[in-house]
Order: sequence, then C-alpha cells, then structure tokens
Amino acid sequence: MTGYAALGGELVTEAGSFSCQWDLRSVNGRGLDLRFRLPDWLDGLEPGLRKMLADRLARGNVTLALKLSRADQDAGPRLNVTALDAAVTLVLAAERRAESQGLGLAPMTAADLLALRGVIDTGPDMAEPAPLVAALLEHARGLIDAFEAARAAEGAALGQVIGVQVDTIARLTAQARAAAESRRGAQIESLTAALTRLSEAAPQADPGRLEQELALIAVKTDVTEELDRLDAHVTAARALLAEAAPIGRKLDFLMQEFNR
Repeated sequence: MTGYAALGGELVTEAGSFSCQWDLRSVNGRGLDLRFRLPDWLDGLEPGLRKMLADRLARGNVTLALKLSRADQDAGPRLNVTALDAAVTLVLAAERRAESQGLGLAPMTAADLLALRGVIDTGPDMAEPAPLVAALLEHARGLIDAFEAARAAEGAALGQVIGVQVDTIARLTAQARAAAESRRGAQIESLTAALTRLSEAAPQADPGRLEQELALIAVKTDVTEELDRLDAHVTAARALLAEAAPIGRKLDFLMQEFNR
C-alpha cells in the first residue's frame, strides 16, 4: 500500500546537536522490501530501523531516507581557555620549581601549549556514534507512527470505495437472480415448443436424444451457479473488509475470483 510521512527536528546528544530530516514512503508490493539512504558512518542505525519497520509493516516497497547535519556549525576546533589557563599555571609552577633546584628549562612556545591535552577542544568525538544512533531510533518512532496513520487513512478510504463496489455487485447479482427466475417459465415453454417442433420435423429422430440435447442447452443457459458463486464472493469480500489485519493479498486473489 502506498504511504508517505516526513519528520524533522533537532537532536541534542553527547555527540553534539544535529538537525535531522526523515523521509519515509512506500508503493504497493507483494512483500516487504526495505531500502535505506542513510549516512554511512552511523553504524547500527540501519539494523535498528529495519527491525522497527519489519515489526510494524507487512507489505510494500518502502524507502527511508535521512538527511543529517550539524546544528552547532561552529563545532570545529576551539581554544579551551580554562584548560589553557591551567596549563600556563602548571608551566609557571614547573619553571619556578626548576629554578629553585638550579635547573633551567627551555621556554615553552605557543605550539607547545596548544599541544597539551585538552587545550584544543576538537568537538564531539564521532568515533562512537551510539548515543546519536539511539536518539535517531527514538525519533524515528514518531515518523513511523505518522507513516502508519497515513497508510491507515488511505486504507480506510479505499475500503469505503471497495465496499460500495461490493454492494453494487450484490445488488446486480440479486437483480440478475430475479430476472433469471422470472424467465424460467418462459424458457421451459420455449424448450418444450422446440422439442415439439423437432419431433414433428424429424419423426425418425430419437426422442430421448432430443431431450438430452435440449437439457444440455438448458444447463448452459442456467446462471444459478454463477450467481451463487458471486454471492459467496460478496460475503467473503465483506468479511475481509471487516478485518483489522492486512488483507491486500487475500483481496487481490478474491478480485481474480470475481472476474472468473
């Protein structure tokens, strides 16, 4: 069944702030075919999304896309002033200590200070994306909820359309049955008259054989069996439309039976 949902938002995680935009859509399919367009570096995101979708969807060619960008665009390397002040204090203390011992230390350069651990803040460490993946999976629940709601709304609308068509078939079947019943007497009279004419035109013909041929004609023109089959299909279709479970494949098969 076709469906579409989109969801955007901003996620604040240990890895920083991110803007995300989800796009989830599907077209009809006999089974469930899941395809993803996700950032390559988010290990573990696709398996989690695949399980979430497989748990809630039964059919459709489904495509899920995610666009992800840093919300904190200034998250590049920055000077950690607090760490720098602490480093300078330690360096000065070390120099005074060395002088008190009669030792001379080479003066430190700015490059030496910047090389100290923590003085340069390089931003969040993306080598471990697990916190972001967890936040994205939780955010995706709202997307899938909206997607299911869209498919349910479309299914309800299609159910009403199909229900009207099934009611029309039921009404036409009843009319055909009434018409067949009203013509039954005339048909019997017509076949009887035909048998009389044939007997008079060909007195040497076997009366039993003539009766068999006319009986075959009567059977071929009797639509009772087809009407009974249509009534059974109507009953089955109404039962399917009342079910809460996915019925697409069963309904597709039943439509083929209607057309036989």
